[in-house]
Amino acid sequence: MAFERSQEDRLAIRERIESYADAVFQRDADAWGANWADDAVWSLMGTEVKGKANIVAMWRQAMAGFSFVSFFGNPGSIAIHGDTADVRVYTLEFLVETGGNARRVVGQYDDKLVKRDGHWLFQSRNYRILSDT
Repeated sequence: MAFERSQEDRLAIRERIESYADAVFQRDADAWGANWADDAVWSLMGTEVKGKANIVAMWRQAMAGFSFVSFFGNPGSIAIHGDTADVRVYTLEFLVETGGNARRVVGQYDDKLVKRDGHWLFQSRNYRILSDT
């Protein structure tokens, strides 16, 4: 089943995905970083970054290469197992590089979230590009 367990938890996870997307649009590193667990892992097409501080530092560096970034995320599945969840998120990004080159990227995140102190956070995000035009 694509969406399992508590509606309250599923809504909170969806709101985590929306908070992540909003922080990208706003280019707000503090808000973006607040979506991650301290011991999180971010995997991007062969590159693995461990720890929230390192993840945020990498994000800041990547964002510096773009004059505009839009990011939309839509969950394809949410499976909750107590205080952990497996989530698949499809993404659509419109990117304008600082040199002016524009790209549309469709991707997929395979996520693990953890519920800590009543809040769902990204424990790991594994990203792959599905289409880049």
